[in-house]
Amino acid sequence: MQITIDENYLLRQLAALLQIDSPTGYTDEVVLYCAEELKRLGLSPELTRRGAIRAVRQGSRRAGARAIVAHVDTLGAQVKAIKENGRLELVPIGHWSARFAEGARVTIYGTGGIHRGTILPLKASGHTFNDEVDTLPVGWGYVEVRIDAITRSAEETMKLGIEVGDIVAIDTGTEFLENGFINSRHLDDKAGVAIALAAIEALERAGASTPVDTHWLFTIAEEVGVGASSIVTSETASMLTIDNGTTAPGQNSSEFGATIAMADQTGPFDFHLTRKLVELCCENQIPYQKDVFRYYRSDSASALEAGHDIRTALVTFGVDASHGYERIHKHALTSVARLVAAFAVSPVKIRRDANEMSGPEGFTHLPIRDVNE
Repeated sequence: MQITIDENYLLRQLAALLQIDSPTGYTDEVVLYCAEELKRLGLSPELTRRGAIRAVRQGSRRAGARAIVAHVDTLGAQVKAIKENGRLELVPIGHWSARFAEGARVTIYGTGGIHRGTILPLKASGHTFNDEVDTLPVGWGYVEVRIDAITRSAEETMKLGIEVGDIVAIDTGTEFLENGFINSRHLDDKAGVAIALAAIEALERAGASTPVDTHWLFTIAEEVGVGASSIVTSETASMLTIDNGTTAPGQNSSEFGATIAMADQTGPFDFHLTRKLVELCCENQIPYQKDVFRYYRSDSASALEAGHDIRTALVTFGVDASHGYERIHKHALTSVARLVAAFAVSPVKIRRDANEMSGPEGFTHLPIRDVNE
């Protein structure tokens, strides 16, 4: 069954999601937005205590359910200290370089009020520091937030209602170009969330049936390694993660088509589930490539590390300059959405996966060399 993705809907959702600040630990508003959109699409979202979302789209069978997951949280920062000059020292939320923080416009969600500011290197004025501007090391200890308020001391900053631990959200600087390129921070993983919503919209519009229940999951702490650790249910047999790929020298990811990850720093993804994704791309004429990521983990890793015995795979949209000044092309977003929808409606091949434990009958085989040859 061919499922048609509404590209305009996908891009509208991405634009809306990028307008909502959601660094890890500050995700309530984006969770509520996603929950409302899921309800509008006809699903009944459930939220964990902290806000991870599960929305089940019923299929022909409950046991052996499939999960499809993306994360709503993004990179960001927190106030580490209020400096004597009234400016703010930061620590990052998630793993990203201060090199890409320099010059960023930010929102400081202070305990007593919301303020705007800019992340600057400690030596920011060429007229004052001359060549020292270029020799300052890169690191979070070498940048500070200049607050757009009258403050020249730690005492004045604290009177603004800013305290240690307050969240600092990084502006996206989003730009959608007519040629299909999208430049923005936080495409990881707002684009993945938009892809999931677009796949759901397409399935609902087509009235598509699925062989098993599909659990659409939206996690809130992937950037700090927690991810899907507590949102996967016991009836889930397989999980497909949607996240960014790394388009960079030495990588095979692309800003076009779907990039299927074969392994990340935690090891290979499930052989059979990954091969299924490749077959679906071939059957549905979805352009694809494969890649291996050395310095990368996703919701799949957190689910397995939490003890969930499920098959996992990762499909990505190639992002140039991931965790920095990110760029993607809409072709990749639509390609991944097509693959996600095709996966949701595809037949179940490994039927024994419906049981958590069973005998060896029906267990999978791998291609091996015949030692008798």
